[in-house]
Amino acid sequence: MTTPPPPPGAERTDGSSVRIGALLPLTRPGWVEAGQHLLAGLELAVREVNDAGGIVGRPLELVVRDTAADPRRAAAAVDELARLGVAALAGEYHSVVARTAATRADALGLPFLCSSAVLDTLAEQPTQWVARLAPAQSHGWRIYADFLLGAGHSRIAVAADSSVYWASGARILRDRLAPRGGTVIELDMRALTPAAVCDALVDSRATALLLLVGHPEPAVSIVKSVRHDRRLTEITIGAPAGQPEFAEWATLLGDDSAAIPFLRYLPERLSPLGARVQTALRERLAEAPSFVAFEGYDTIAVLADVLRSRGEDRARTAESWPRVAIEGTRGPIRFSRTPGINVWQWAWPPVQVVDRDPAQPDRFRILHAG
Repeated sequence: MTTPPPPPGAERTDGSSVRIGALLPLTRPGWVEAGQHLLAGLELAVREVNDAGGIVGRPLELVVRDTAADPRRAAAAVDELARLGVAALAGEYHSVVARTAATRADALGLPFLCSSAVLDTLAEQPTQWVARLAPAQSHGWRIYADFLLGAGHSRIAVAADSSVYWASGARILRDRLAPRGGTVIELDMRALTPAAVCDALVDSRATALLLLVGHPEPAVSIVKSVRHDRRLTEITIGAPAGQPEFAEWATLLGDDSAAIPFLRYLPERLSPLGARVQTALRERLAEAPSFVAFEGYDTIAVLADVLRSRGEDRARTAESWPRVAIEGTRGPIRFSRTPGINVWQWAWPPVQVVDRDPAQPDRFRILHAG
Protein backbone atom coordinates (compact mmCIF):
# COMPACT_ATOMS: atom_id res chain seq x y z
CA MET A 1 0.00 0.00 0.00
CA THR A 2 1.06 3.59 -0.55
CA THR A 3 0.31 6.60 1.60
CA PRO A 4 0.01 9.89 -0.32
CA PRO A 5 0.98 13.17 1.36
CA PRO A 6 -1.71 13.50 4.09
CA PRO A 7 -3.58 16.59 5.25
CA PRO A 8 -2.51 18.01 8.64
CA GLY A 9 -3.63 15.85 11.52
CA ALA A 10 -4.42 12.86 9.33
CA GLU A 11 -1.29 10.78 10.06
CA ARG A 12 -1.72 7.16 11.15
CA THR A 13 -0.77 6.57 14.76
CA ASP A 14 -2.03 3.02 15.44
CA GLY A 15 1.27 1.38 14.56
CA SER A 16 -0.42 -1.43 12.63
CA SER A 17 1.86 -1.09 9.61
CA VAL A 18 5.61 -1.19 9.20
CA ARG A 19 6.30 2.12 7.51
CA ILE A 20 9.02 3.10 5.05
CA GLY A 21 9.44 6.70 3.97
CA ALA A 22 9.97 7.20 0.23
CA LEU A 23 11.64 10.28 -1.27
CA LEU A 24 10.87 10.85 -4.95
CA PRO A 25 10.91 13.65 -7.56
CA LEU A 26 7.26 13.66 -8.61
CA THR A 27 6.85 17.28 -9.76
CA ARG A 28 8.98 19.74 -11.75
CA PRO A 29 11.73 20.79 -11.70
CA GLY A 30 12.41 17.21 -10.64
CA TRP A 31 12.81 14.52 -13.28
CA VAL A 32 9.22 13.37 -12.97
CA GLU A 33 9.45 10.34 -15.26
CA ALA A 34 12.36 8.99 -13.23
CA GLY A 35 10.36 9.54 -10.05
CA GLN A 36 7.38 7.69 -11.50
CA HIS A 37 9.51 4.72 -12.51
CA LEU A 38 11.19 4.63 -9.12
CA LEU A 39 7.80 4.76 -7.39
CA ALA A 40 6.46 1.97 -9.60
CA GLY A 41 9.32 -0.30 -8.52
CA LEU A 42 8.86 0.57 -4.85
CA GLU A 43 5.10 0.00 -4.99
CA LEU A 44 5.35 -3.29 -6.85
CA ALA A 45 7.77 -4.68 -4.29
CA VAL A 46 5.60 -3.47 -1.37
CA ARG A 47 2.59 -5.19 -2.92
CA GLU A 48 4.51 -8.44 -3.32
CA VAL A 49 5.84 -8.27 0.25
CA ASN A 50 2.30 -7.83 1.55
CA ASP A 51 0.92 -10.60 -0.67
CA ALA A 52 3.54 -12.88 0.90
CA GLY A 53 2.50 -12.05 4.47
CA GLY A 54 4.09 -8.68 5.07
CA ILE A 55 6.74 -8.15 7.74
CA VAL A 56 6.12 -10.94 10.24
CA GLY A 57 2.39 -10.64 9.66
CA ARG A 58 2.22 -6.86 9.52
CA PRO A 59 1.64 -4.95 6.28
CA LEU A 60 4.41 -2.85 4.80
CA GLU A 61 3.35 0.73 4.10
CA LEU A 62 5.05 3.28 1.85
CA VAL A 63 4.84 6.91 3.02
CA VAL A 64 5.61 8.98 -0.09
CA ARG A 65 7.03 12.49 -0.11
CA ASP A 66 7.74 14.51 -3.25
CA THR A 67 11.15 16.21 -3.22
CA ALA A 68 10.68 18.00 -6.58
CA ALA A 69 14.51 17.91 -6.89
CA ASP A 70 14.71 20.46 -4.04
CA PRO A 71 17.25 19.69 -1.28
CA ARG A 72 15.34 21.85 1.21
CA ARG A 73 12.12 19.95 0.60
CA ALA A 74 14.03 16.71 1.01
CA ALA A 75 15.50 17.80 4.34
CA ALA A 76 12.05 18.80 5.61
CA ALA A 77 10.61 15.49 4.41
CA VAL A 78 13.29 13.49 6.23
CA ASP A 79 12.57 15.39 9.44
CA GLU A 80 8.83 14.78 9.05
CA LEU A 81 9.21 11.09 8.25
CA ALA A 82 11.51 10.61 11.22
CA ARG A 83 8.84 12.14 13.50
CA LEU A 84 6.23 9.84 11.97
CA GLY A 85 8.26 6.85 13.09
CA VAL A 86 9.18 5.27 9.78
CA ALA A 87 11.53 2.33 10.13
CA ALA A 88 13.73 3.49 7.26
CA LEU A 89 13.98 5.82 4.27
CA ALA A 90 14.12 4.73 0.63
CA GLY A 91 14.41 6.26 -2.80
CA GLU A 92 15.56 9.50 -4.37
CA TYR A 93 16.94 9.95 -7.85
CA HIS A 94 18.69 13.35 -7.89
CA SER A 95 22.18 13.18 -6.42
CA VAL A 96 22.29 16.61 -4.79
CA VAL A 97 18.91 15.95 -3.16
CA ALA A 98 19.96 12.50 -2.00
CA ARG A 99 23.10 13.96 -0.43
CA THR A 100 20.99 16.34 1.65
CA ALA A 101 18.68 13.50 2.64
CA ALA A 102 21.65 11.35 3.62
CA THR A 103 23.08 14.14 5.78
CA ARG A 104 19.78 14.56 7.65
CA ALA A 105 19.24 10.81 7.99
CA ASP A 106 22.73 10.44 9.45
CA ALA A 107 22.13 13.26 11.93
CA LEU A 108 18.80 11.76 13.02
CA GLY A 109 19.92 8.13 13.18
CA LEU A 110 17.45 7.07 10.49
CA PRO A 111 18.46 4.27 8.08
CA PHE A 112 18.40 5.41 4.45
CA LEU A 113 18.74 3.05 1.49
CA CYS A 114 19.39 5.32 -1.50
CA SER A 115 17.95 3.78 -4.63
CA SER A 116 19.24 5.71 -7.59
CA ALA A 117 21.57 8.67 -6.86
CA VAL A 118 25.21 8.16 -7.86
CA LEU A 119 27.26 11.11 -6.57
CA ASP A 120 30.37 9.67 -4.88
CA THR A 121 30.13 12.05 -1.94
CA LEU A 122 26.64 10.98 -0.90
CA ALA A 123 27.94 11.57 2.63
CA GLU A 124 30.83 13.84 3.55
CA GLN A 125 31.91 11.62 6.45
CA PRO A 126 31.68 7.84 6.94
CA THR A 127 28.21 6.89 8.17
CA GLN A 128 26.65 3.64 9.31
CA TRP A 129 23.13 4.88 8.57
CA VAL A 130 23.22 5.14 4.78
CA ALA A 131 23.55 2.46 2.10
CA ARG A 132 23.25 2.74 -1.67
CA LEU A 133 22.16 0.46 -4.52
CA ALA A 134 23.20 2.62 -7.49
CA PRO A 135 26.87 2.53 -8.52
CA ALA A 136 29.06 5.48 -7.58
CA GLN A 137 29.40 8.05 -10.34
CA SER A 138 33.15 7.48 -10.55
CA HIS A 139 32.59 3.79 -11.31
CA GLY A 140 29.98 4.20 -14.05
CA TRP A 141 31.49 7.28 -15.69
CA ARG A 142 34.95 5.69 -15.89
CA ILE A 143 33.35 2.84 -17.81
CA TYR A 144 31.74 5.43 -20.07
CA ALA A 145 35.12 7.13 -20.63
CA ASP A 146 36.63 3.75 -21.56
CA PHE A 147 33.82 3.28 -24.08
CA LEU A 148 34.59 6.67 -25.67
CA LEU A 149 38.27 5.84 -26.02
CA GLY A 150 37.45 2.44 -27.46
CA ALA A 151 35.22 4.12 -30.03
CA GLY A 152 38.10 6.33 -31.14
CA HIS A 153 37.20 9.59 -29.41
CA SER A 154 40.06 11.58 -27.91
CA ARG A 155 38.75 15.16 -28.22
CA ILE A 156 35.53 15.28 -26.21
CA ALA A 157 33.42 18.36 -25.55
CA VAL A 158 31.06 18.51 -22.58
CA ALA A 159 28.08 20.89 -22.56
CA ALA A 160 27.89 21.40 -18.81
CA ASP A 161 25.41 23.08 -16.49
CA SER A 162 26.51 24.36 -13.11
CA SER A 163 26.03 21.82 -10.32
CA VAL A 164 28.07 19.60 -8.03
CA TYR A 165 26.89 16.55 -9.99
CA TRP A 166 27.89 17.83 -13.42
CA ALA A 167 31.21 19.21 -12.14
CA SER A 168 31.96 15.83 -10.58
CA GLY A 169 31.14 14.07 -13.86
CA ALA A 170 33.41 16.35 -15.89
CA ARG A 171 36.25 15.78 -13.43
CA ILE A 172 35.86 11.99 -13.55
CA LEU A 173 35.93 12.03 -17.35
CA ARG A 174 38.98 14.32 -17.46
CA ASP A 175 40.89 12.22 -14.92
CA ARG A 176 40.12 9.00 -16.80
CA LEU A 177 40.81 10.32 -20.29
CA ALA A 178 43.88 12.52 -19.79
CA PRO A 179 46.38 9.72 -18.97
CA ARG A 180 45.23 7.93 -22.14
CA GLY A 181 45.67 10.93 -24.41
CA GLY A 182 42.10 12.21 -24.23
CA THR A 183 41.11 15.86 -23.95
CA VAL A 184 37.94 17.24 -22.35
CA ILE A 185 36.75 20.63 -23.64
CA GLU A 186 34.18 22.22 -21.33
CA LEU A 187 31.37 24.32 -22.82
CA ASP A 188 29.70 26.43 -20.12
CA MET A 189 25.95 26.30 -20.70
CA ARG A 190 25.44 29.32 -18.46
CA ALA A 191 27.00 31.34 -21.28
CA LEU A 192 26.06 29.46 -24.46
CA THR A 193 22.84 28.96 -26.39
CA PRO A 194 22.27 25.61 -28.14
CA ALA A 195 23.13 27.30 -31.46
CA ALA A 196 26.36 28.70 -29.99
CA VAL A 197 27.27 25.17 -28.88
CA CYS A 198 27.44 24.19 -32.55
CA ASP A 199 29.92 26.95 -33.33
CA ALA A 200 32.02 25.98 -30.32
CA LEU A 201 32.07 22.34 -31.45
CA VAL A 202 33.32 23.30 -34.90
CA ASP A 203 36.05 25.46 -33.36
CA SER A 204 37.11 22.77 -30.87
CA ARG A 205 37.43 19.96 -33.44
CA ALA A 206 35.78 17.63 -30.92
CA THR A 207 34.49 14.30 -32.24
CA ALA A 208 32.03 13.75 -29.37
CA LEU A 209 29.72 16.01 -27.37
CA LEU A 210 28.48 14.88 -23.96
CA LEU A 211 25.31 16.31 -22.44
CA LEU A 212 26.02 17.24 -18.84
CA VAL A 213 22.80 19.21 -18.62
CA GLY A 214 19.24 18.93 -17.40
CA HIS A 215 16.33 17.15 -19.05
CA PRO A 216 14.28 18.03 -21.01
CA GLU A 217 15.97 21.40 -21.34
CA PRO A 218 18.51 22.33 -22.42
CA ALA A 219 19.37 18.77 -23.46
CA VAL A 220 16.64 18.43 -26.09
CA SER A 221 17.41 21.79 -27.71
CA ILE A 222 21.13 21.01 -27.84
CA VAL A 223 20.49 17.69 -29.58
CA LYS A 224 18.19 19.31 -32.13
CA SER A 225 20.70 22.07 -32.87
CA VAL A 226 23.65 19.70 -33.31
CA ARG A 227 21.74 17.09 -35.31
CA HIS A 228 20.50 19.72 -37.77
CA ASP A 229 23.85 21.47 -38.25
CA ARG A 230 25.43 20.23 -41.48
CA ARG A 231 28.91 20.97 -40.13
CA LEU A 232 28.43 18.38 -37.37
CA THR A 233 27.05 15.35 -39.17
CA GLU A 234 29.94 13.17 -37.98
CA ILE A 235 29.91 14.14 -34.31
CA THR A 236 28.76 11.65 -31.67
CA ILE A 237 26.38 12.92 -28.99
CA GLY A 238 26.48 11.13 -25.64
CA ALA A 239 24.54 11.38 -22.38
CA PRO A 240 26.28 9.51 -19.57
CA ALA A 241 23.66 10.57 -17.01
CA GLY A 242 21.00 8.54 -18.82
CA GLN A 243 18.60 11.11 -20.29
CA PRO A 244 17.70 8.84 -23.28
CA GLU A 245 16.58 6.02 -20.98
CA PHE A 246 13.03 7.28 -20.64
CA ALA A 247 10.23 7.29 -23.21
CA GLU A 248 9.83 11.07 -23.00
CA TRP A 249 13.23 11.44 -24.69
CA ALA A 250 12.06 9.57 -27.78
CA THR A 251 8.74 11.41 -27.76
CA LEU A 252 10.40 14.83 -27.72
CA LEU A 253 13.18 14.06 -30.21
CA GLY A 254 11.77 11.44 -32.57
CA ASP A 255 14.48 10.13 -34.90
CA ASP A 256 17.00 12.50 -33.29
CA SER A 257 16.69 10.51 -30.04
CA ALA A 258 18.66 7.53 -31.38
CA ALA A 259 22.40 6.75 -31.38
CA ILE A 260 23.09 8.75 -28.20
CA PRO A 261 25.01 6.43 -25.84
CA PHE A 262 24.12 6.55 -22.14
CA LEU A 263 24.71 4.61 -18.95
CA ARG A 264 22.19 2.02 -17.80
CA TYR A 265 22.41 -0.28 -14.78
CA LEU A 266 21.00 -3.55 -16.07
CA PRO A 267 22.55 -6.93 -16.91
CA GLU A 268 22.72 -8.19 -20.47
CA ARG A 269 20.23 -10.91 -19.54
CA LEU A 270 17.75 -10.69 -16.69
CA SER A 271 17.42 -13.56 -14.24
CA PRO A 272 14.04 -15.30 -13.88
CA LEU A 273 13.29 -12.90 -10.99
CA GLY A 274 14.31 -9.90 -13.08
CA ALA A 275 12.23 -11.07 -16.05
CA ARG A 276 9.15 -11.58 -13.86
CA VAL A 277 9.55 -8.14 -12.29
CA GLN A 278 10.10 -6.60 -15.73
CA THR A 279 6.74 -7.99 -16.91
CA ALA A 280 4.94 -6.71 -13.82
CA LEU A 281 6.57 -3.27 -14.08
CA ARG A 282 5.63 -3.01 -17.75
CA GLU A 283 1.99 -3.65 -16.83
CA ARG A 284 2.11 -1.08 -14.04
CA LEU A 285 3.81 1.62 -16.12
CA ALA A 286 2.18 0.82 -19.48
CA GLU A 287 5.65 1.13 -21.02
CA ALA A 288 9.04 -0.54 -20.81
CA PRO A 289 10.50 -0.13 -17.31
CA SER A 290 13.78 1.74 -16.96
CA PHE A 291 16.65 0.58 -14.77
CA VAL A 292 15.35 3.09 -12.20
CA ALA A 293 12.19 1.01 -11.72
CA PHE A 294 14.35 -2.05 -10.98
CA GLU A 295 16.31 0.03 -8.46
CA GLY A 296 13.05 0.83 -6.70
CA TYR A 297 12.03 -2.82 -6.54
CA ASP A 298 15.42 -3.90 -5.22
CA THR A 299 15.30 -1.20 -2.54
CA ILE A 300 12.18 -2.64 -0.97
CA ALA A 301 13.47 -6.21 -1.38
CA VAL A 302 16.53 -5.29 0.70
CA LEU A 303 14.62 -3.37 3.37
CA ALA A 304 11.96 -6.08 3.72
CA ASP A 305 14.65 -8.69 4.21
CA VAL A 306 16.33 -6.60 6.89
CA LEU A 307 13.06 -5.77 8.68
CA ARG A 308 11.97 -9.40 8.74
CA SER A 309 15.22 -10.52 10.33
CA ARG A 310 16.09 -7.53 12.53
CA GLY A 311 12.79 -5.85 13.35
CA GLU A 312 12.01 -2.13 13.19
CA ASP A 313 14.75 -0.89 15.50
CA ARG A 314 16.62 1.72 13.49
CA ALA A 315 20.04 1.01 14.98
CA ARG A 316 19.69 -2.71 14.27
CA THR A 317 18.71 -1.94 10.68
CA ALA A 318 21.83 0.19 10.22
CA GLU A 319 23.96 -2.58 11.72
CA SER A 320 22.51 -4.98 9.12
CA TRP A 321 23.88 -3.39 5.93
CA PRO A 322 27.02 -5.60 5.85
CA ARG A 323 24.88 -8.70 6.53
CA VAL A 324 22.56 -8.23 3.57
CA ALA A 325 22.80 -11.08 1.05
CA ILE A 326 19.77 -11.30 -1.24
CA GLU A 327 19.07 -11.99 -4.88
CA GLY A 328 17.97 -8.76 -6.54
CA THR A 329 16.47 -8.25 -9.96
CA ARG A 330 19.93 -7.46 -11.39
CA GLY A 331 22.12 -9.87 -9.44
CA PRO A 332 23.18 -10.74 -5.87
CA ILE A 333 23.08 -7.68 -3.59
CA ARG A 334 25.66 -7.23 -0.85
CA PHE A 335 26.99 -4.06 0.73
CA SER A 336 30.58 -3.28 1.58
CA ARG A 337 32.88 -0.39 2.41
CA THR A 338 34.38 0.88 -0.84
CA PRO A 339 37.45 3.17 -0.90
CA GLY A 340 36.41 6.79 -1.35
CA ILE A 341 32.71 6.08 -0.63
CA ASN A 342 31.42 7.02 2.83
CA VAL A 343 28.23 4.92 2.73
CA TRP A 344 27.59 1.19 2.53
CA GLN A 345 27.74 0.44 -1.18
CA TRP A 346 26.61 -2.35 -3.49
CA ALA A 347 29.83 -2.77 -5.47
CA TRP A 348 28.75 -3.12 -8.14
CA PRO A 349 25.46 -3.35 -10.03
CA PRO A 350 25.88 -4.26 -13.70
CA VAL A 351 26.81 -1.27 -15.88
CA GLN A 352 26.12 -0.93 -19.60
CA VAL A 353 26.61 1.74 -22.23
CA VAL A 354 23.59 1.56 -24.52
CA ASP A 355 21.79 3.68 -27.10
CA ARG A 356 18.47 3.75 -28.89
CA ASP A 357 18.60 1.85 -32.18
CA PRO A 358 18.32 4.26 -35.15
CA ALA A 359 16.29 1.63 -37.02
CA GLN A 360 13.83 1.33 -34.12
CA PRO A 361 14.23 4.03 -31.44
CA ASP A 362 12.11 2.18 -28.87
CA ARG A 363 14.75 -0.59 -28.78
CA PHE A 364 18.16 -0.39 -27.11
CA ARG A 365 21.55 -1.61 -28.32
CA ILE A 366 24.24 -2.64 -25.84
CA LEU A 367 27.48 -0.98 -26.97
CA HIS A 368 29.76 -1.70 -24.01
CA ALA A 369 29.58 -3.41 -20.62
CA GLY A 370 31.68 -2.89 -17.51
